[in-house]
Amino acid sequence: MQTTNVIHAHLTYIEENIKAIVTIEEIADMAGYSVSHYGRLFAQVTGLSVAAYIGKRRLDRALGEIIGGRRAIDVALDYGFDTYAGFYKAFVRMYGNSPKSYLKKEMKLMLTEKQLRDILTHWDIPQDLPILDVYIMDGTKIASNVWSIGEEYILKTDGREAMLQNLRVAGALAKQGFAAATPVLTKSGTEYLGLDGEKITVLTRGIKGSPLTKADRFGNGRRAFGYKYGESIARLHNALAAIESEIKLHDHNLYREVADWALPETKKQNIQFQMGLPDGFFDGYMQRFGAVYDALPKQLIHRDPNPGNILFDGGEVSGFIDFDLSRRTARLLDPCYCATGILVEWHGVDGLHEKWPDILEGILHGYDSVNPLTAEEKQSVFDIICSMQMICIAYFESQNELKALAKTNREMLQFIAAKQARIASIF
Repeated sequence: MQTTNVIHAHLTYIEENIKAIVTIEEIADMAGYSVSHYGRLFAQVTGLSVAAYIGKRRLDRALGEIIGGRRAIDVALDYGFDTYAGFYKAFVRMYGNSPKSYLKKEMKLMLTEKQLRDILTHWDIPQDLPILDVYIMDGTKIASNVWSIGEEYILKTDGREAMLQNLRVAGALAKQGFAAATPVLTKSGTEYLGLDGEKITVLTRGIKGSPLTKADRFGNGRRAFGYKYGESIARLHNALAAIESEIKLHDHNLYREVADWALPETKKQNIQFQMGLPDGFFDGYMQRFGAVYDALPKQLIHRDPNPGNILFDGGEVSGFIDFDLSRRTARLLDPCYCATGILVEWHGVDGLHEKWPDILEGILHGYDSVNPLTAEEKQSVFDIICSMQMICIAYFESQNELKALAKTNREMLQFIAAKQARIASIF
């Protein structure tokens, strides 16, 4: 069974035993792994340690019961907190608000089923479709303002500015031939329904497609699928460039972020964890990347085009999900981010590391076939990838619950540094 499937099975086990004591030792033994190895795998899939994940899920589930009307103190005790004060402190650490403040904010978005049924009458769709909350992989409810309407539609209510931005993105993606959450017109022919001066509601069709399986990404066709990833990211960039002027953005200087923060932190870890990177590695980065960064093309990018956010349907890329449309930065970051998203999945899998440059090459050539890369971009591939790794290393090591991911990214940077000549040979 693939590692991800093992972890997902254990996420179900955790949900079924969320009020009991579940330890990493217990589930590592179920998988037949050592505690340290299992902890690393779990963090790669969920982004959290086992203890942090269980703590978050208890808070999520407890919040649901409080919303349902149960007394907070009773819920806190049910979910393993010795006192309400302990629950309160854990809640503030996780959500950034007190339970009362958080619920007050959430309740503004919550609608009863009758209210939702009344809203749906504005669209020419079957009125008896089931209305369901939307959940992500680990069983967490996405939000209180998103509902699945039958199997074909998604209903969402949100602030006017955010929703109109989403509609712009969907329209731009559709023009590039991607499946997109384009709106279903109301009976009066409008794209959305105005609830009040601040919020609007949109009904869209669900996006068809699913992420490419790891078996496909790992297989003999990896270079070809890499090409499709790169080609599709370039088309995505064309769509985002078309709407860039309509979105509030701030310019992000990747080189300065690394030079001022991530690189010094990585140098410290290089010594602390005996990574073996020579000083020349860091000096070379500063000289090369500093000399060309200003010449790199910048634009609005996806920012998280990892393989799990790129959808395939019938062997072709059908769409993208989970955008973070807030920065204008070096466009080369997106295809390189996709490549490192695959590398982190391959981490620790015998033999696959050595094959990774093949898929990086496929992604870059696929991108170049649609949006030709400049000479400066071709020169900067290695430094862009190293930039992302140093940012991950610096950030993850600063977070107690994510130190396992810092270790993974340190090992990835060591591998990437050893492949500098191979990466340079791509163009």
